[in-house]
Amino acid sequence: MARMHSSRKGRAGSKKPVRKTKPSWLIYKPKEIEIGTVLRDSYGIPDLRTVANKSVTQILKENNLLSAVPEDMMALIRSSMQIRKHLETNRKDMAAKRGLQLTDAKIRRLEKYYKKARKLPAEWNYDPERVRLMIE
Repeated sequence: MARMHSSRKGRAGSKKPVRKTKPSWLIYKPKEIEIGTVLRDSYGIPDLRTVANKSVTQILKENNLLSAVPEDMMALIRSSMQIRKHLETNRKDMAAKRGLQLTDAKIRRLEKYYKKARKLPAEWNYDPERVRLMIE
């Protein structure tokens, strides 16, 4: 399958471990791993779900740390804000303008998905000016 905004195909990316059981060399308990994704990544826990029997999202929700806007959408919104800031000083950068259009399209597609999945309220809309205030 081809990439969304290019004609190239791509298979690069991280893969989950094939094994579905807890590795024998792992000495950490589920409560210790729940501390955070940074610790999980720095201590080399292969798969949080096999050890804690919960996803990262479930752990964040239990500890009331889950944000109102999903993390992947927030990353795209920040990227969009950076491109807008760049375009304020470089108005003739057409490649950046195209990148902004593609990023905004991704945000709107994600918005539609998250509304359907009920992870965002039905009245939530992506407005760059309003979202800028939310980020700052």
